[in-house]
Amino acid sequence: MPGQIRISARQLMILTTLYTVGSAILIIPSSVAQIAKQDAWIAVLVGVTAGLLILYLYIKLASLYPQMTLIGILEALLGKWLGKAVGLLFFAIFFINAPVPVLFYLGNFMTTQMIPETPIQAVNILFALIILLAVRLGLEVLARSAELMFPLFILLYILFTGLVISNIKLENVQPVLETGMGPICSAALSFVSTAFLPHIILLMIFPASVNRFDQARKAIFTGSLIGGLMLVVVVSLAILVLGPDLTARNIYPSYALAKKINIGNFLQRIEAVMATMWFISLFFRITVYMHSIVIAIAQIFRLKNDRQLVLPLGILLVALSTIVYPNVPYQQSYDTKTWIPLTLSFGVFFPLLLLCIHALKRLGTNKNNKPADKREDRGEDGA
Repeated sequence: MPGQIRISARQLMILTTLYTVGSAILIIPSSVAQIAKQDAWIAVLVGVTAGLLILYLYIKLASLYPQMTLIGILEALLGKWLGKAVGLLFFAIFFINAPVPVLFYLGNFMTTQMIPETPIQAVNILFALIILLAVRLGLEVLARSAELMFPLFILLYILFTGLVISNIKLENVQPVLETGMGPICSAALSFVSTAFLPHIILLMIFPASVNRFDQARKAIFTGSLIGGLMLVVVVSLAILVLGPDLTARNIYPSYALAKKINIGNFLQRIEAVMATMWFISLFFRITVYMHSIVIAIAQIFRLKNDRQLVLPLGILLVALSTIVYPNVPYQQSYDTKTWIPLTLSFGVFFPLLLLCIHALKRLGTNKNNKPADKREDRGEDGA
């Protein structure tokens, strides 16, 4: 339970980096290239800047309640029962729209790119079993696993970028700013909605489960920045190597990039090895989602043992991941038309609303304290 389990600031930074890269490394290049074309790399840079500003909003909210999770903050601001109701609704919506689609992405990626004859249900079940085991073992084990896997992830990332660089064609990013700033802003919003706005769920870990709050603020900021810059490089490489049209048409451009690796007709067809990088980031993204949701439900219903929630939620996760998107065109339509306003509502307006309620409550408290102070002053004068 939060408050009893503590991870270090370094572990939080690594978890945040892997969480930020998450599923975005697979799907972001295509979505931003559809909107901003060859200027997609500029849009992602703008998106990283905007994402860090949004992250400041979450850190500000956490600093006001340094010993609480998001559920605790809701109960403190809205009252016990309304806070629980809002928290339950928030995490129910989040469950359907965050871990479930990411597991779908993973299953769809595997069955369309690597093992087409395998049913998506089999892939989702096997991957979900690993996720459920990690959630059941708890946050400390997850954080230590992230520390162990991070060097391999970075090594594969460096290999991926280094081996793809030889295929760069600078004419693919020209002309720069051909369509102006409008498409860039739209693409940046699409990027932020996938890579940064879901960071609000990290309030179930930060700051309540981190041992040093002052270092944790820097860690979560640094991890998000590293993850954001890694995505900037991947999107830039996709545009520079594949070109904007092919990047936009390809569902998984980063995997198509890996297929381009060919060193002297000797080192080639290693995209399956590179896919390990995506499996690592997807695993930690879904596991952090599931851990946060399990902890949230346990706090709402004041359960002594949150592990009893893992298996039922895991079954729901697998079942919903096979039906949440009937097909890929539906998924692309949902991601562009519904996902962005939904994430804006719970990633921007929701924390802003909580900060406003905190300010109003503090203002009311100060007004109630003023007469008492004045009476005290008058008493002291009379004495």
